[in-house]
Amino acid sequence: MRGPAAKVTRASLTAALALEPAPVRVNLVAPGFTATPLSASPLGDGSEAWREQLRAALPFREVVGPDDMATLAVHLMCDEAVTGTTSDLGGGHQLVPS
Repeated sequence: MRGPAAKVTRASLTAALALEPAPVRVNLVAPGFTATPLSASPLGDGSEAWREQLRAALPFREVVGPDDMATLAVHLMCDEAVTGTTSDLGGGHQLVPS
C-alpha cells in the first residue's frame, strides 16, 4: 500500500484492530528506507552517494538503520500503555513531498 489513502487506511486499520482483540495490543511500524547491506546491494558503488542525497532531503538528516527499527520495536513491546498507534520511522520521510 502506498500514498496518502494507504496511510489513512493503515492507521485506521491499526486503531480498529487494537479495539478488537483488547487487551492484546496492536501497533504498526511504518518504516521508510532502512539502510542495510541488502538495501544497498542494488545500488552497488553508488550506495553511499545515494544515502548522502537521502540524508540531505530528510528533516532528521539521518537514514534509518536496523538499530533504529529494533529500538522502536522494543519500546512498543515493553510499553504496555501503547496500543493502536502507527509509528512512521524514516527520519521524517513522510513529511517530505516525494
